[in-house]
Amino acid sequence: MLRSPLTRWLVGIVAFIAVLGLLRFKPWQRGWIGYPASARQELKVGYLPVTCHLTCPVTDFATRTSTATRFESQRFTDFPTVVESVKGGRLDATFMIAPLAMKLREQGVPVKIVYLGHRDGSTVIVRKDLPAQSLRDLRGKTFAIPSKYSNQYLVIRKLMDDQGVRPEEIRLVELPPPDMPGALAAKAIDAYFVGEPHAAKAELDGSGRVLYHAKDIWPHFTSCVLVVTEKLIRERPEVVRDLVRGIAESGEWAEGHRVEAAKVVAPYFRQDEKVIRYVLTQPPNRVSYRMLTPTDEDLQRINDMAVKTGILERPIAMKDLIDRQFIPPDIKAANIDAGQ
Repeated sequence: MLRSPLTRWLVGIVAFIAVLGLLRFKPWQRGWIGYPASARQELKVGYLPVTCHLTCPVTDFATRTSTATRFESQRFTDFPTVVESVKGGRLDATFMIAPLAMKLREQGVPVKIVYLGHRDGSTVIVRKDLPAQSLRDLRGKTFAIPSKYSNQYLVIRKLMDDQGVRPEEIRLVELPPPDMPGALAAKAIDAYFVGEPHAAKAELDGSGRVLYHAKDIWPHFTSCVLVVTEKLIRERPEVVRDLVRGIAESGEWAEGHRVEAAKVVAPYFRQDEKVIRYVLTQPPNRVSYRMLTPTDEDLQRINDMAVKTGILERPIAMKDLIDRQFIPPDIKAANIDAGQ
C-alpha cells in the first residue's frame, strides 16, 4: 500500500508534523477543550508570619496533594504591602487586621470579611529589665504596635483610658511584627503588642517578659480576619467556598495537632519551630482556632472603637462588611499528614 516513494514521503511528512504538534501542545497533559486533565483551580492567599494567620500555610500544605482547589500562601512581612497588593489587583484573598479591612471598605475598596483568623494569640511584651507592672508604668517609654489600623492599637488605647494614661504619655511607633523582638533586644523600643510568635521569641531569648495576654484584656480577642474581594466572590464563588472550608478545617486540625502544626508552619514562617511550638502549647489556650465565624457583635465593637480613635471617619455597616455564606455548617478537622 505504501510502496510508492511519493506516498511514503507524504506519510512521513504528516507523521513528522503530528509529532511536532504533540510536542508543542502536550495533549497527554490536557483534557477536553484545552484544559489540563488533572487541572484544579488555584488561588494565592496573603498572610504574615504570625500565628493569627497560621491556618493559611496549613491550608497551603494540605492542598499540595489534594484534589480540591490549590491554595498557595503568599508571605508578607508588613500590612502596607498587603494593602497595596489588594488595591493593585494582585491579591484577591488575604489575612489582615480587622480595622484595616474596615478602612479599605471605607475607602471604597470592595472587600468582604468571610472568616476570622483566630481568637486570642496576641501578647504585650515588655523589656525584662524594666520593672513595669502595668501600662501606666510605661509612661515616657516607646511602645511598638503592628499598625495604627490594628486591634492591638485599639486595645492599648482602651487600656490607656482605663488606667488614666494620656495618648501623648506613651510614644507609639509602628513596626513590622518580625522586627519587634530584635528592636526590643537592642533597646530601641521598651515594649510591644503583637500576634505570636513574635512575643514568645523575646520571652524565650530572655530579652522580654509578658505584661499582658490579649485574652486577659479582651476575652476572645480577635485581631485578624480573612478578606476576599467582591470580584473573587462574583467570579469564583466555588473557590471562596473551598478557601473558607479549608481554613476552617485547618484550624480544627491545628487545635488537635498543635505540635504537628508547629512543624508544618515553621518553614513557611521561616522561624524556629520550637518558638512556634511554645506558642501553641504554653499554654494550649494561648491562641485558639475555633469559634471563628465573624459576628456582627465582634466586628461592631471593633468598628466603634476604630471610629472613636479616629481610625475610621464613619461607621461601616456590618451587612456591607461581612459575608458568611461560605462558612460550612459542620467543621471537621482536615486530613493532614504532617510527615509529608
